[in-house]
Amino acid sequence: MTKRTTQFVCQNCGAIFAKWTGKCESCGEWNTLVEEALPEKTPAQVTAGKGGKKLEFYDLKGAPELVFRLKSQIGELDRVCGGGLVPGSVILVGGDPGIGKSTLLLQAVAHLSDTVNKEGRPTKCVYISGEESVDQVRLRALRLGLQKASVDLASATNVRDIVATLDSGDSPDVVIIDSIQTMYSDTLDSAPGTVGQVRACGNELIRLAKRLNFTLFLVGHVTKEGTLAGPRVLEHMVDTVLYFEGDRGHHFRILRSVKNRFGATDEIGVFEMTEEGLKEVKNPSALFLAERRGNIAGSCVFAGVEGSRPLLVEIQALVAPMSGTAPRRAVVGWDSNRLAMILAVLEARCGVIFGAKDVYLNIAGGLKLTEPACDMAVAMALVSALTQKPVPADMAVFGEVGLSGEIRAVPQADLRLKEAEKLGFKRALIPPAKNAKKKTVGLQVTEVGHLRTLVDTFRG
Repeated sequence: MTKRTTQFVCQNCGAIFAKWTGKCESCGEWNTLVEEALPEKTPAQVTAGKGGKKLEFYDLKGAPELVFRLKSQIGELDRVCGGGLVPGSVILVGGDPGIGKSTLLLQAVAHLSDTVNKEGRPTKCVYISGEESVDQVRLRALRLGLQKASVDLASATNVRDIVATLDSGDSPDVVIIDSIQTMYSDTLDSAPGTVGQVRACGNELIRLAKRLNFTLFLVGHVTKEGTLAGPRVLEHMVDTVLYFEGDRGHHFRILRSVKNRFGATDEIGVFEMTEEGLKEVKNPSALFLAERRGNIAGSCVFAGVEGSRPLLVEIQALVAPMSGTAPRRAVVGWDSNRLAMILAVLEARCGVIFGAKDVYLNIAGGLKLTEPACDMAVAMALVSALTQKPVPADMAVFGEVGLSGEIRAVPQADLRLKEAEKLGFKRALIPPAKNAKKKTVGLQVTEVGHLRTLVDTFRG
Protein backbone atom coordinates (compact mmCIF):
# COMPACT_ATOMS: atom_id res chain seq x y z
CA MET A 1 0.00 0.00 0.00
CA THR A 2 1.37 3.40 -1.02
CA LYS A 3 1.96 5.77 1.88
CA ARG A 4 -0.06 8.97 1.68
CA THR A 5 2.19 12.02 1.18
CA THR A 6 -0.43 14.80 0.87
CA GLN A 7 -3.40 16.07 2.82
CA PHE A 8 -6.24 18.50 2.16
CA VAL A 9 -6.48 21.50 4.45
CA CYS A 10 -9.43 23.91 4.71
CA GLN A 11 -8.20 27.46 4.14
CA ASN A 12 -11.05 28.85 6.23
CA CYS A 13 -10.85 26.86 9.47
CA GLY A 14 -7.70 24.75 9.15
CA ALA A 15 -9.44 21.35 9.30
CA ILE A 16 -7.48 18.46 7.72
CA PHE A 17 -8.99 15.77 5.48
CA ALA A 18 -7.54 12.71 3.79
CA LYS A 19 -9.29 13.39 0.46
CA TRP A 20 -10.84 16.32 -1.34
CA THR A 21 -14.51 17.16 -0.87
CA GLY A 22 -16.42 20.14 -2.21
CA LYS A 23 -17.63 21.19 1.23
CA CYS A 24 -15.65 21.41 4.45
CA GLU A 25 -17.44 19.29 7.04
CA SER A 26 -15.98 21.37 9.86
CA CYS A 27 -16.98 24.95 8.95
CA GLY A 28 -19.46 24.34 6.11
CA GLU A 29 -17.61 26.46 3.52
CA TRP A 30 -17.44 25.33 -0.10
CA ASN A 31 -14.31 24.94 -2.26
CA THR A 32 -11.87 25.80 0.53
CA LEU A 33 -9.87 22.53 0.60
CA VAL A 34 -6.34 22.81 -0.82
CA GLU A 35 -3.92 19.94 -1.23
CA GLU A 36 -0.73 20.32 0.79
CA ALA A 37 2.27 18.06 1.28
CA LEU A 38 2.49 16.23 4.59
CA PRO A 39 5.34 17.57 6.73
CA GLU A 40 8.16 15.11 7.10
CA LYS A 41 9.08 14.00 10.60
CA THR A 42 12.45 15.32 11.67
CA PRO A 43 14.84 13.25 13.80
CA ALA A 44 13.95 15.48 16.76
CA GLN A 45 10.27 14.61 16.34
CA VAL A 46 11.00 10.89 16.03
CA THR A 47 13.00 10.88 19.28
CA ALA A 48 10.68 13.28 21.12
CA GLY A 49 10.51 12.45 24.78
CA LYS A 50 13.79 10.51 24.77
CA GLY A 51 16.83 12.02 26.39
CA GLY A 52 15.10 15.26 27.41
CA LYS A 53 16.32 17.19 30.41
CA LYS A 54 14.37 17.35 33.64
CA LEU A 55 12.27 20.46 34.24
CA GLU A 56 12.67 22.64 37.32
CA PHE A 57 9.46 23.66 39.08
CA TYR A 58 8.82 26.82 41.12
CA ASP A 59 6.14 27.95 43.58
CA LEU A 60 3.91 31.02 43.30
CA LYS A 61 5.52 33.01 46.13
CA GLY A 62 8.37 34.62 44.20
CA ALA A 63 8.13 38.31 43.31
CA PRO A 64 7.55 38.73 39.56
CA GLU A 65 10.05 40.75 37.59
CA LEU A 66 8.82 44.20 36.61
CA VAL A 67 8.06 44.27 32.88
CA PHE A 68 9.80 46.98 30.87
CA ARG A 69 7.61 48.55 28.19
CA LEU A 70 8.69 50.49 25.14
CA LYS A 71 6.63 53.65 24.64
CA SER A 72 5.68 54.24 21.01
CA GLN A 73 4.80 57.90 21.72
CA ILE A 74 1.37 57.10 20.23
CA GLY A 75 -0.81 57.15 23.31
CA GLU A 76 -3.75 55.29 21.79
CA LEU A 77 -1.54 52.42 20.59
CA ASP A 78 0.20 52.17 23.97
CA ARG A 79 -3.20 52.15 25.72
CA VAL A 80 -4.47 49.23 23.64
CA CYS A 81 -1.24 47.29 24.16
CA GLY A 82 -1.54 47.66 27.94
CA GLY A 83 0.70 50.67 28.51
CA GLY A 84 3.46 50.04 25.97
CA LEU A 85 5.25 47.32 24.01
CA VAL A 86 6.67 44.40 26.01
CA PRO A 87 10.00 43.02 24.68
CA GLY A 88 9.55 39.48 23.41
CA SER A 89 5.82 39.90 22.80
CA VAL A 90 4.09 39.11 19.50
CA ILE A 91 1.23 41.34 18.33
CA LEU A 92 -1.12 40.34 15.50
CA VAL A 93 -2.84 43.29 13.78
CA GLY A 94 -5.80 42.59 11.49
CA GLY A 95 -8.13 44.79 9.49
CA ASP A 96 -9.79 45.40 6.14
CA PRO A 97 -7.63 46.27 3.12
CA GLY A 98 -6.77 49.97 2.99
CA ILE A 99 -7.99 50.66 6.52
CA GLY A 100 -4.57 51.99 7.63
CA LYS A 101 -2.69 49.06 9.22
CA SER A 102 0.57 49.72 7.39
CA THR A 103 0.26 53.47 7.97
CA LEU A 104 -0.20 53.02 11.72
CA LEU A 105 2.71 50.62 12.09
CA LEU A 106 5.03 52.76 9.97
CA GLN A 107 4.20 55.74 12.18
CA ALA A 108 4.76 53.58 15.27
CA VAL A 109 8.26 52.39 14.28
CA ALA A 110 9.20 55.91 13.17
CA HIS A 111 8.32 57.25 16.63
CA LEU A 112 9.97 54.28 18.37
CA SER A 113 13.23 54.93 16.55
CA ASP A 114 13.50 58.20 18.51
CA THR A 115 13.28 56.43 21.88
CA VAL A 116 15.77 54.36 23.90
CA ASN A 117 15.43 50.72 24.86
CA LYS A 118 15.96 48.98 28.20
CA GLU A 119 19.77 49.14 27.84
CA GLY A 120 19.64 52.88 27.17
CA ARG A 121 20.64 52.71 23.50
CA PRO A 122 18.53 53.91 20.53
CA THR A 123 15.66 51.57 19.69
CA LYS A 124 16.44 49.56 16.57
CA CYS A 125 13.36 49.16 14.37
CA VAL A 126 12.99 46.91 11.32
CA TYR A 127 10.14 47.07 8.79
CA ILE A 128 9.90 44.10 6.40
CA SER A 129 7.21 44.27 3.73
CA GLY A 130 6.13 41.33 1.61
CA GLU A 131 3.46 43.32 -0.23
CA GLU A 132 5.34 46.48 -1.21
CA SER A 133 8.77 47.34 -2.49
CA VAL A 134 11.20 49.49 -0.53
CA ASP A 135 10.45 52.46 -2.78
CA GLN A 136 6.70 52.14 -2.13
CA VAL A 137 7.31 52.19 1.63
CA ARG A 138 9.56 55.21 1.19
CA LEU A 139 6.82 57.03 -0.72
CA ARG A 140 4.41 56.46 2.17
CA ALA A 141 7.01 57.68 4.64
CA LEU A 142 7.56 60.80 2.54
CA ARG A 143 3.82 61.48 2.45
CA LEU A 144 3.64 61.10 6.22
CA GLY A 145 6.73 63.23 6.83
CA LEU A 146 8.68 60.31 8.35
CA GLN A 147 11.50 60.05 5.81
CA LYS A 148 14.15 61.10 8.37
CA ALA A 149 13.29 58.34 10.86
CA SER A 150 15.98 55.74 11.50
CA VAL A 151 14.12 52.62 10.37
CA ASP A 152 15.66 49.65 8.51
CA LEU A 153 13.51 48.73 5.49
CA ALA A 154 13.46 45.51 3.50
CA SER A 155 11.22 43.77 1.00
CA ALA A 156 11.23 39.98 1.42
CA THR A 157 8.91 36.99 1.62
CA ASN A 158 11.25 34.06 2.37
CA VAL A 159 11.14 33.34 6.08
CA ARG A 160 14.50 31.54 5.97
CA ASP A 161 16.17 34.74 4.69
CA ILE A 162 14.33 36.92 7.22
CA VAL A 163 15.29 34.72 10.19
CA ALA A 164 18.93 34.55 9.07
CA THR A 165 19.10 38.34 8.68
CA LEU A 166 17.51 39.15 12.04
CA ASP A 167 19.60 36.53 13.83
CA SER A 168 22.89 38.03 12.61
CA GLY A 169 24.46 41.16 14.03
CA ASP A 170 22.74 43.39 16.57
CA SER A 171 19.34 42.12 17.63
CA PRO A 172 16.48 44.51 16.74
CA ASP A 173 14.03 45.84 19.31
CA VAL A 174 10.89 46.08 17.13
CA VAL A 175 10.15 44.14 13.93
CA ILE A 176 7.18 44.64 11.58
CA ILE A 177 6.16 41.82 9.21
CA ASP A 178 3.67 43.10 6.63
CA SER A 179 2.01 40.71 6.10
CA ILE A 180 2.12 37.16 7.44
CA GLN A 181 0.02 35.89 4.50
CA THR A 182 2.74 36.87 2.02
CA MET A 183 5.49 34.96 3.83
CA TYR A 184 6.49 31.48 2.76
CA SER A 185 8.75 28.70 4.01
CA ASP A 186 10.70 26.80 1.37
CA THR A 187 10.35 23.62 3.42
CA LEU A 188 6.70 23.40 2.37
CA ASP A 189 5.33 22.90 -1.14
CA SER A 190 2.11 24.87 -0.61
CA ALA A 191 1.57 28.42 -1.83
CA PRO A 192 1.97 31.51 0.42
CA GLY A 193 -1.16 32.34 2.37
CA THR A 194 -2.30 28.75 2.83
CA VAL A 195 -2.98 27.40 6.29
CA GLY A 196 0.21 25.36 6.38
CA GLN A 197 2.42 28.27 5.28
CA VAL A 198 0.85 30.75 7.70
CA ARG A 199 1.21 28.31 10.58
CA ALA A 200 4.82 27.43 9.76
CA CYS A 201 5.96 31.00 9.06
CA GLY A 202 4.22 32.34 12.12
CA ASN A 203 5.81 29.69 14.32
CA GLU A 204 9.33 30.43 13.00
CA LEU A 205 8.99 34.18 13.49
CA ILE A 206 7.43 33.86 16.95
CA ARG A 207 10.21 31.51 18.12
CA LEU A 208 12.80 34.00 16.89
CA ALA A 209 11.09 36.92 18.67
CA LYS A 210 11.00 34.99 21.95
CA ARG A 211 14.64 33.94 21.63
CA LEU A 212 16.02 37.37 20.68
CA ASN A 213 13.53 39.22 22.93
CA PHE A 214 12.22 41.75 20.39
CA THR A 215 8.67 42.96 19.89
CA LEU A 216 7.14 41.45 16.75
CA PHE A 217 4.18 42.91 14.85
CA LEU A 218 2.44 40.58 12.40
CA VAL A 219 -0.01 42.18 9.97
CA GLY A 220 -2.87 39.82 9.06
CA HIS A 221 -5.51 39.90 6.37
CA VAL A 222 -9.18 39.42 7.24
CA THR A 223 -11.85 37.30 5.58
CA LYS A 224 -15.16 38.55 4.22
CA GLU A 225 -16.71 37.76 7.63
CA GLY A 226 -14.25 40.18 9.26
CA THR A 227 -12.14 37.54 11.06
CA LEU A 228 -8.41 37.05 10.65
CA ALA A 229 -7.55 34.84 7.69
CA GLY A 230 -5.52 31.71 8.21
CA PRO A 231 -5.51 29.09 10.97
CA ARG A 232 -7.09 29.94 14.28
CA VAL A 233 -4.02 28.56 16.00
CA LEU A 234 -2.11 31.70 14.94
CA GLU A 235 -4.26 33.80 17.28
CA HIS A 236 -3.50 31.39 20.13
CA MET A 237 0.24 31.54 19.44
CA VAL A 238 0.56 35.33 19.68
CA ASP A 239 0.35 37.42 22.85
CA THR A 240 -1.93 40.19 21.58
CA VAL A 241 -4.57 40.35 18.86
CA LEU A 242 -5.64 43.79 17.64
CA TYR A 243 -8.38 44.59 15.13
CA PHE A 244 -8.20 47.83 13.18
CA GLU A 245 -11.80 48.80 12.44
CA GLY A 246 -13.45 51.62 10.59
CA ASP A 247 -15.44 52.64 7.57
CA ARG A 248 -13.77 54.30 4.61
CA GLY A 249 -16.69 56.71 4.53
CA HIS A 250 -15.72 58.01 7.98
CA HIS A 251 -12.54 59.74 8.97
CA PHE A 252 -11.86 57.89 12.23
CA ARG A 253 -10.49 54.42 12.96
CA ILE A 254 -10.84 52.14 15.99
CA LEU A 255 -7.98 49.93 17.18
CA ARG A 256 -9.57 47.23 19.36
CA SER A 257 -7.82 44.67 21.54
CA VAL A 258 -9.54 41.27 21.60
CA LYS A 259 -6.68 39.41 23.31
CA ASN A 260 -3.83 40.73 25.42
CA ARG A 261 -1.60 38.79 27.79
CA PHE A 262 -0.05 42.03 29.06
CA GLY A 263 -3.12 44.25 29.43
CA ALA A 264 -6.89 44.54 29.35
CA THR A 265 -8.96 43.04 26.56
CA ASP A 266 -11.69 45.01 24.75
CA GLU A 267 -9.59 48.15 25.11
CA ILE A 268 -9.89 50.59 22.22
CA GLY A 269 -7.80 53.35 20.72
CA VAL A 270 -9.36 56.01 18.50
CA PHE A 271 -7.56 57.58 15.55
CA GLU A 272 -8.51 60.12 12.92
CA MET A 273 -7.37 59.60 9.34
CA THR A 274 -5.91 62.80 7.90
CA GLU A 275 -3.66 63.75 4.98
CA GLU A 276 -0.67 63.52 7.33
CA GLY A 277 -1.63 60.02 8.46
CA LEU A 278 -3.36 58.76 11.59
CA LYS A 279 -3.74 61.16 14.50
CA GLU A 280 -4.80 60.32 18.03
CA VAL A 281 -8.22 61.34 19.29
CA LYS A 282 -7.85 62.35 22.93
CA ASN A 283 -11.59 62.76 23.55
CA PRO A 284 -13.54 60.24 21.42
CA SER A 285 -16.89 61.14 23.00
CA ALA A 286 -16.62 64.71 21.75
CA LEU A 287 -15.77 63.40 18.27
CA PHE A 288 -18.77 61.06 18.08
CA LEU A 289 -21.12 63.76 19.34
CA ALA A 290 -19.62 66.63 17.34
CA GLU A 291 -22.32 66.64 14.63
CA ARG A 292 -25.23 65.75 16.90
CA ARG A 293 -28.31 67.96 16.77
CA GLY A 294 -30.56 68.20 19.80
CA ASN A 295 -34.34 67.90 19.94
CA ILE A 296 -34.52 65.46 17.02
CA ALA A 297 -36.93 62.53 17.31
CA GLY A 298 -35.19 59.17 17.20
CA SER A 299 -31.87 60.35 18.69
CA CYS A 300 -30.53 59.18 22.06
CA VAL A 301 -27.09 59.43 23.67
CA PHE A 302 -25.68 56.19 25.08
CA ALA A 303 -23.04 56.25 27.83
CA GLY A 304 -20.91 53.20 27.09
CA VAL A 305 -17.59 51.74 28.19
CA GLU A 306 -15.03 50.18 25.85
CA GLY A 307 -12.36 48.43 27.90
CA SER A 308 -11.41 50.98 30.55
CA ARG A 309 -12.53 54.00 28.52
CA PRO A 310 -15.98 55.62 28.85
CA LEU A 311 -17.47 56.56 25.50
CA LEU A 312 -20.59 58.57 24.65
CA VAL A 313 -22.16 57.91 21.25
CA GLU A 314 -25.37 58.90 19.52
CA ILE A 315 -27.90 56.23 18.62
CA GLN A 316 -30.22 57.13 15.76
CA ALA A 317 -33.50 55.40 14.92
CA LEU A 318 -35.96 55.93 12.10
CA VAL A 319 -39.45 54.41 11.90
CA ALA A 320 -41.16 54.75 8.53
CA PRO A 321 -44.28 53.29 6.87
CA MET A 322 -43.72 49.84 5.42
CA SER A 323 -42.48 50.17 1.84
CA GLY A 324 -42.72 46.53 0.73
CA THR A 325 -44.64 43.37 1.42
CA ALA A 326 -42.77 42.78 4.70
CA PRO A 327 -41.42 45.24 7.26
CA ARG A 328 -37.73 45.95 6.94
CA ARG A 329 -35.20 45.93 9.79
CA ALA A 330 -31.86 47.56 8.90
CA VAL A 331 -29.03 47.94 11.44
CA VAL A 332 -25.62 49.61 11.16
CA GLY A 333 -23.15 49.21 14.03
CA TRP A 334 -25.24 46.95 16.27
CA ASP A 335 -26.47 43.35 16.47
CA SER A 336 -29.58 42.82 14.31
CA ASN A 337 -30.73 39.96 16.57
CA ARG A 338 -30.54 42.28 19.57
CA LEU A 339 -32.70 44.81 17.73
CA ALA A 340 -35.31 42.12 17.01
CA MET A 341 -35.38 41.26 20.72
CA ILE A 342 -35.86 44.89 21.79
CA LEU A 343 -38.71 45.32 19.28
CA ALA A 344 -40.38 42.14 20.58
CA VAL A 345 -40.11 43.30 24.21
CA LEU A 346 -41.58 46.71 23.33
CA GLU A 347 -44.53 45.08 21.58
CA ALA A 348 -45.20 42.26 24.07
CA ARG A 349 -44.49 44.05 27.38
CA CYS A 350 -45.18 47.70 26.60
CA GLY A 351 -47.83 47.60 23.86
CA VAL A 352 -45.74 49.55 21.32
CA ILE A 353 -46.51 48.18 17.86
CA PHE A 354 -43.86 48.22 15.12
CA GLY A 355 -45.39 45.45 12.99
CA ALA A 356 -46.33 47.54 9.95
CA LYS A 357 -43.30 49.84 10.10
CA ASP A 358 -39.84 49.80 8.60
CA VAL A 359 -37.22 50.23 11.33
CA TYR A 360 -33.72 51.60 10.75
CA LEU A 361 -31.06 51.82 13.46
CA ASN A 362 -27.68 53.49 13.15
CA ILE A 363 -24.76 54.06 15.52
CA ALA A 364 -23.60 57.53 14.49
CA GLY A 365 -20.01 57.78 13.31
CA GLY A 366 -19.71 54.14 12.26
CA LEU A 367 -18.75 52.75 15.68
CA LYS A 368 -19.69 49.13 16.38
CA LEU A 369 -21.29 48.50 19.78
CA THR A 370 -21.50 45.09 21.39
CA GLU A 371 -22.28 45.58 25.09
CA PRO A 372 -25.87 44.89 26.31
CA ALA A 373 -25.86 48.19 28.24
CA CYS A 374 -26.94 49.81 24.97
CA ASP A 375 -30.42 48.22 25.13
CA MET A 376 -32.27 50.99 26.98
CA ALA A 377 -30.81 53.73 24.76
CA VAL A 378 -31.88 51.80 21.65
CA ALA A 379 -35.39 51.34 23.07
CA MET A 380 -35.68 55.06 23.81
CA ALA A 381 -34.51 55.98 20.32
CA LEU A 382 -37.07 53.59 18.77
CA VAL A 383 -39.99 54.87 20.84
CA SER A 384 -38.92 58.46 20.20
CA ALA A 385 -38.84 57.85 16.44
CA LEU A 386 -42.26 56.19 16.54
CA THR A 387 -43.97 58.88 18.62
CA GLN A 388 -42.01 61.77 17.03
CA LYS A 389 -41.18 63.05 20.53
CA PRO A 390 -37.47 63.84 21.01
CA VAL A 391 -35.38 62.61 23.91
CA PRO A 392 -34.02 65.57 25.97
CA ALA A 393 -30.75 66.70 24.42
CA ASP A 394 -28.98 66.88 27.80
CA MET A 395 -29.80 63.29 28.80
CA ALA A 396 -27.52 60.22 28.69
CA VAL A 397 -28.94 56.69 28.93
CA PHE A 398 -27.61 53.19 29.65
CA GLY A 399 -29.06 49.90 30.89
CA GLU A 400 -29.66 46.30 29.80
CA VAL A 401 -33.20 45.18 28.93
CA GLY A 402 -34.48 41.73 29.91
CA LEU A 403 -37.15 39.72 28.13
CA SER A 404 -39.77 40.70 30.71
CA GLY A 405 -39.01 44.37 30.13
CA GLU A 406 -36.98 44.89 33.31
CA ILE A 407 -33.94 47.17 33.25
CA ARG A 408 -30.86 45.36 34.54
CA ALA A 409 -27.77 46.88 36.12
CA VAL A 410 -24.56 47.20 34.09
CA PRO A 411 -20.95 47.47 35.29
CA GLN A 412 -18.98 50.70 35.76
CA ALA A 413 -22.04 52.93 36.15
CA ASP A 414 -20.06 55.62 37.98
CA LEU A 415 -17.52 55.84 35.17
CA ARG A 416 -20.30 56.36 32.63
CA LEU A 417 -21.92 59.08 34.71
CA LYS A 418 -18.65 60.95 35.17
CA GLU A 419 -18.05 61.00 31.42
CA ALA A 420 -21.57 62.30 30.76
CA GLU A 421 -21.12 65.01 33.38
CA LYS A 422 -17.74 66.00 31.92
CA LEU A 423 -19.33 66.56 28.50
CA GLY A 424 -22.02 68.84 29.89
CA PHE A 425 -25.01 66.50 30.21
CA LYS A 426 -27.46 67.43 32.97
CA ARG A 427 -29.59 64.28 33.28
CA ALA A 428 -29.09 60.52 33.13
CA LEU A 429 -31.40 57.49 33.08
CA ILE A 430 -29.82 54.43 34.67
CA PRO A 431 -31.00 51.03 35.93
CA PRO A 432 -31.47 50.45 39.67
CA ALA A 433 -28.21 49.52 41.35
CA LYS A 434 -27.30 49.22 45.02
CA ASN A 435 -23.73 50.40 44.62
CA ALA A 436 -24.28 53.21 42.12
CA LYS A 437 -23.73 56.78 43.25
CA LYS A 438 -27.05 58.57 43.38
CA LYS A 439 -25.61 62.04 43.87
CA THR A 440 -23.26 63.58 41.35
CA VAL A 441 -22.38 67.22 40.99
CA GLY A 442 -24.42 68.84 38.25
CA LEU A 443 -26.07 65.60 37.05
CA GLN A 444 -29.64 64.57 37.84
CA VAL A 445 -29.78 60.78 37.96
CA THR A 446 -33.07 58.90 37.57
CA GLU A 447 -33.33 55.15 38.14
CA VAL A 448 -35.72 53.22 35.89
CA GLY A 449 -36.75 49.65 36.73
CA HIS A 450 -38.96 48.71 33.78
CA LEU A 451 -39.15 49.62 30.10
CA ARG A 452 -42.83 50.46 30.49
CA THR A 453 -41.85 53.50 32.58
CA LEU A 454 -39.92 54.95 29.65
CA VAL A 455 -42.76 54.31 27.23
CA ASP A 456 -45.24 56.04 29.55
CA THR A 457 -43.12 59.20 29.53
CA PHE A 458 -43.48 59.44 25.74
CA ARG A 459 -47.19 58.64 25.88
CA GLY A 460 -47.78 61.21 28.56
